[in-house]
Parts: sequence; structure tokens; C-alpha cells
Amino acid sequence: MTTIDYIVFFGYCVTIVAIGLWVSREEKGHERDSKDYFLASRALPWWAIGASLIASNISAEQFIGMSGSGFAIGLAISTYEWMAAATLLVVGKFFLPVFLKTGIYTMPQFLETRYDSRVRTVMAVFWLLVYVFVNLTSVLYLGSLTLHTVLGVPMIQAIIGLSALAILYSIYGGLMAVAWTDIVQVIFLVVGGLATTYLALDLVGNGDAWAGLVALRQKAPDHFHMILFEGQMMIPDGMGGKRDAYLDLPGLSVLIGGMWIVNTNYWGCNQYITQRALAAKSLDEAQKGVIFAGFLKLLMPLIVVVPGIAAYVIVLQEGGAGSFTTAMTDTATGFIKSDKAYPALLNLLPAGLKGVAFAALAAAIVSSLASMANSTATIFTMDLYRNFINQNASEATLVRVGRIVALSAFVIAALVAPALGALDQAFQFIQEYTGFVSPGVVAIFLFGFFWKRTTANAALFAAITTIPLSAILKQLLPNLPFIDRMGVVFLVIIAGMIVISLLDSGSKNNPKAIEVTAHMLRTSPAFNIGAMLIIGILAALYTIFW
Repeated sequence: MTTIDYIVFFGYCVTIVAIGLWVSREEKGHERDSKDYFLASRALPWWAIGASLIASNISAEQFIGMSGSGFAIGLAISTYEWMAAATLLVVGKFFLPVFLKTGIYTMPQFLETRYDSRVRTVMAVFWLLVYVFVNLTSVLYLGSLTLHTVLGVPMIQAIIGLSALAILYSIYGGLMAVAWTDIVQVIFLVVGGLATTYLALDLVGNGDAWAGLVALRQKAPDHFHMILFEGQMMIPDGMGGKRDAYLDLPGLSVLIGGMWIVNTNYWGCNQYITQRALAAKSLDEAQKGVIFAGFLKLLMPLIVVVPGIAAYVIVLQEGGAGSFTTAMTDTATGFIKSDKAYPALLNLLPAGLKGVAFAALAAAIVSSLASMANSTATIFTMDLYRNFINQNASEATLVRVGRIVALSAFVIAALVAPALGALDQAFQFIQEYTGFVSPGVVAIFLFGFFWKRTTANAALFAAITTIPLSAILKQLLPNLPFIDRMGVVFLVIIAGMIVISLLDSGSKNNPKAIEVTAHMLRTSPAFNIGAMLIIGILAALYTIFW
């Protein structure tokens, strides 16, 4: 990086911290309470919700991990982004009306409202473990990998630096600071990301970005299929061997199978995503926010997948013996490492733009770290601390505990992050291991919404069995794609929930059942028009790139 790159990057850091601290300032005579800290005073408008949803979602796992999967697999990995746009429509239509009606702070709190305290506690513990040991850890690892590759910063120092930047504004200001800085983060993310894509295509096309895009399809036609079938594509396993890409993206399951479980869990039942909608001024604002986020998701593959495909073509053009190939080669194993595609591309950018692109990547990393830490603090404080440790805690105490928990989460994740260095595609690691919890979570919420007979024992069965059942199937059926495995686990769990609920309640509805009416599910013309546009664009994309 040149001097101008450092100026741009540090200018971004100062701007984010300054905005975070400015929006976090307290009015004279007002003491911040739990609603202010964890739900931004329930005052977020639709554009802030949509921007914060994307900033929280797009992180190192997309920039680094998804670009790495783009290098290895191709455009097919975009199904996580494009199917997410469709899932957001479902969440906005069916989930948000229920959540906002109950006035909850956390997803576990909803589970107690619908079921009982046992379900709330078990799921709160599960989510805390996933957020700290999978989500926070992987984002810190991938972010530090980039700092190490681009700047030569030692991994440990990079982990500490990224954590410190997120801590500086998020722990003091809570969700208010996170959400409002996310608006700026998204601007950096989109502008910087598109600049990297443009210059990667310009490099492939020898000075013509459009020619570069055409060249990608000509030189890597196997990287432009959205639906993969068994044996169609073999990809590196990170250890010099090959494995079937079908294990990551199993054919039609990405459209009509397990991918819906992945996305429904992430976008509809995930605290650090839904927390933005819970902080909305109104249901209408929350629904407009998810539509805005849906349109941004349609754009994301251009920013986080196409650069990975461009990197693949550059390696092909070099014949495996050029400087770019060397930059992508892992020094420990001697093999090309897919997750080094995006960091290697950053090194090719000219002075100034490298700083912008690096700021975009930092924006994605830091916003996600802040969101995950804030949601971890929210769940621990509202679902565990207030219920089991100090039921009479004051509002000031709840805020203080939240800050301590957020800081502790960063420390734990920083200690664990270096252990992920052996992975080739960290994005797939994240998807697979969060998928151990996803089938049970989705079953619990769907049945809680739409089947009034579902009992607390049935929900507890789903919560307790989802991880061991997923682990057993992984051992027994190692060649079953993990997305399909989630589908199998989901079917087993819902069958068990039906049997247990009928044995518990017979023909009677659960007295804690939620009344979902047609009036609750009505949406505004703006939401409906946006939804139709997103569906139409998705149909066109899958038709073109099938």
C-alpha cells in the first residue's frame, strides 16, 4: 500500500469511529436503557434497516470466503446471495409481523413467549456458541488473512487490530452505533467492491472490463452454471487433491431443498440479522427495509463472486507460473489456496483505489464483527443474565453487562481464530457447521408460527436433537451433501415434533399458540411491487445461468 492508500484507509477508520461515537452520545439528563442499547430505541427507518442488514451480512466470509468459492466453484456459489433475496420476501411477509407484534428483544425471548423457558435457554446457549465460535471467529480469521496477505501484518496483530476497531464504537453505543455506521459501511462496501471487480475484469480483458467479462465466460465456461450435478465439477480440496463441488451445492436442492433451511434460519431466526428489524419504527418500515436489502443482495455476486472467477482466469492465463499464482499459493502446503483470491487481487490495484477497496473490505469485516458482538451481548444479557443471575437488574446494569459480554466475545474469538488456518474454503465451513443448528431452529419457528398444537416438549426435542442428529448423519453418510443432510435432519425433526405434539395435546391447541390472521400478513403496495420485481429478476438470472 502507498501513502495515499493508507490515508484513504485510516480516513475510513476515523470516520466510522467518529460517527459511531457521535450517534452514541447521550442527551443531557437521559440514561441509556436496554431498549436504547440493544434495539436502537426502536427508531430505525427502512433505509437504515436495509443498509444495516447488508452490512451485517456481508463480511470477510463473503469478500474472502465467497470469492474463494467463486475461484473454486464459480457463479453457483451466488445461490446463497440470490436465494437470500427470495428468503427476505418470506421473512418480511410472514415472520416480521409476528415478531413485532410480540415486542421481543431476542429470538430466544420469542421462544419462551410461544413455548417455555426451557426452549428459550437451550436455544440461547446454542446461539451464543455459534456466534462466538463460528461466526465471530471465522470473520476475524478471514479478515486477518487479508491484512496478512496485503500488508504483511502478522495474523495475531491483524486479529487484534480488527477487534479493536469494532470495539471502539460498538461496545459503547450498542445497536444505535452499529446501525447508523452501517449506512456508511455499505457505501464503502459497494463502491470499493465494484472498483475491485472492475479492475479485475479490466486485467482479464487487457484494459477493457467488458471484454474481461466476456472472457470469463469464454475461458471458464464451467464456472457459469448455477445448478451443479454430481460429478459435473471437481474442485481443489486444499491439500492437492480434488473433491466433487456437488457436495457443496447439490443440484436442485439449492432451489427447492435444504438451501431454504439455510436461508430461513439465517434471515428469519438469526438474532444479529432480525435485531435490525426488531428496532424498526414500525412494521411497514421493517418490511420496506428487507425489500431494500433484497435488491442489494441481487447485486452482491458482482462484488464478491465475480472477482473470484476473474482470479481463476488469471491463474489459467499465467499457466500456473506467474506472480498472481505465486500470491495465491499457500507457503505451508505449496498448493493454491482458494481463499487467497480476493487478497491477491487487492495487491494488483493501483494506488488510491487499493485503499478504497481495502476500506470496503474493512467496512464489511468491522460491521459484521460489531453486529455479532452486539447480538451475542443481547442474548446473554436478556435471556441468561436477567433470567438466571439477576432478575432485578437495573437498566444501567443490563447495559453494563452487555458491554462486558461483547468485549469477552471478542477476546474468545481472537484466541480461537488462528485455528481456522487449515481451511481452504472458510465460507463452506461456516455454512456446514451453522447448518448443524439450522434444521431444528427453522422447525421450531415454523411450527411455532403456523401449527397451534405444537408443544414446548416438541420444540425442546427439536432443539436438543438437531446438533447430535446432524453430527451422526455426517459420520454415517459422509458423501451426502451437507445441504441435503440439513433437509433430512429437518424432515426427521418435524416428524418427531408432530408425534410429540399430538401425544402431548391430542386435539387441543397449545394455549400459548400465536394467532396469525390474514390482517397481520397484509403488506403495503411498495412491498408488493418490490417483491414482484425481485422475483422477476431472480427468474431471469437462473434462466440465463442455469
